[in-house]
Amino acid sequence: MATASLVLAPTPFSRSRNSKLSLKKPSILLQRFPKASSHKPFSSRLRPPSSRPPPGGPAIPAARFRFLVACDDDGAKSKGLIPPRSAGADGGGTAVGFPNVLGILHLAASLGIILGADKFLKQAFAAAAIKFPSALFGMFCVFSVLMVLDYVAPSAAMGLMGFFDPATLFIQRWLPLFYVPSLVVLPLAVRDIPAASGLKICFILVGGWLASLCVAGYTAITVRKIVRTEMIPAEPMTKPSPFTSVELWAWTAIYILTFILALVSPIALGTSARTCLPFLLAATVLGYMLGSGLPSNVKKVFHPIICCAFAADLAALAYGYFSRSGMDAVLADYLTKVSSNPGAGDILMGFLGSVIISFAFSMFKQRKLVKRHAAEIFSSVIIATTFSLYSTAIIGRAVGLESTFTISILPRCITVALALSIVSLFEGANSSLTAAAVVVTGLVGANFVQAVMDKLQLHDPIARGIATASRFSFMDFTYFRMIPL
Repeated sequence: MATASLVLAPTPFSRSRNSKLSLKKPSILLQRFPKASSHKPFSSRLRPPSSRPPPGGPAIPAARFRFLVACDDDGAKSKGLIPPRSAGADGGGTAVGFPNVLGILHLAASLGIILGADKFLKQAFAAAAIKFPSALFGMFCVFSVLMVLDYVAPSAAMGLMGFFDPATLFIQRWLPLFYVPSLVVLPLAVRDIPAASGLKICFILVGGWLASLCVAGYTAITVRKIVRTEMIPAEPMTKPSPFTSVELWAWTAIYILTFILALVSPIALGTSARTCLPFLLAATVLGYMLGSGLPSNVKKVFHPIICCAFAADLAALAYGYFSRSGMDAVLADYLTKVSSNPGAGDILMGFLGSVIISFAFSMFKQRKLVKRHAAEIFSSVIIATTFSLYSTAIIGRAVGLESTFTISILPRCITVALALSIVSLFEGANSSLTAAAVVVTGLVGANFVQAVMDKLQLHDPIARGIATASRFSFMDFTYFRMIPL
């Protein structure tokens, strides 16, 4: 018994006798195909040669393909193969946005272990009166364990990496949020800084960033000319999943409901800081989501971190106005620095130690590249970091900047978590100013680093990666993956 196929073949435009364009009606062609028992299935005859199964090999399921059969005016058939859209077609290694229950439990377990290890190390170092940053020690321990496992049992090292992948992706996805609290409370931090001192600090930050960039970049080029190491491609890094509309609306609902709750009952959760925590945290997250979705040309001026801090400050201003408590009081509740009465900023900055520990997994993933280019990386980073620390102190004294402010911005070339640990060793330092100086330096670099490196003729990918990461420690260098910027 023959089977019939109804094919709808639209022809878009044609010319009529009066030479005017007119739409033609779709032509309907009734085709009859031979019996399936005597011939190959229709789908197998439409497969291209590369997709047909080899003789004696397993058949490819027809459900994996979709076919269109179109007919032109003359009734001739044209065949086209359209593969179905896969879940990761556009992601290119992008993580899934909505994990299942097991995925959520996996994330909670892996992230909980990192957070627990960070807290345990902090308490142990504090009890032993050790001034060395505990998170940095934890990072070296994790990296050492991975290297030993990779030498003894590589499969165990890969299994450990796979177990902590959800945690590292989570940290990578929300990383800018952990740096934002210092910018949110910046109005309080700079209130006691004279205008003249503020201008000197800005001069040191911008000029110091440019000088460190030059030192790191040209040092890397010089060392590369000496060692002549060929560049190898970096290991691919999984991209975090983009933000979805469901997440956006969920955080919006949290913000509205908790904002109203705080207005109705300012101490509904025990203290004003705890009551303000949900809506201030939601405002910070919403600002980051909206800032991340801006066009690339807008991000050059209005960076997502700036958008994030602006959203949190705007929420604090609105609540301070309607509750008549004032913006300063709300910002004080945003970052209390009291573990028993945390604010939204304390929750976010509580992840900074985990960020340092998670660097171990990124370093291990790029271990071959780091080992191959160790001479360029370590020499450039050590020289640039030493130059940054000493030049900041020398220029601060030369321009007459107060010693407390000079000490506060001294570790401007180091990532926030380590900078706060270093500045805590000095008495009288302003930790909020330290964090703000590091973040502002990063914002300057994010907006102008590519144009400046082009002007400086820094075209080597290794030199560009090292120069870009010159304001951080060598651990952040692994995040740049040696791609030409």
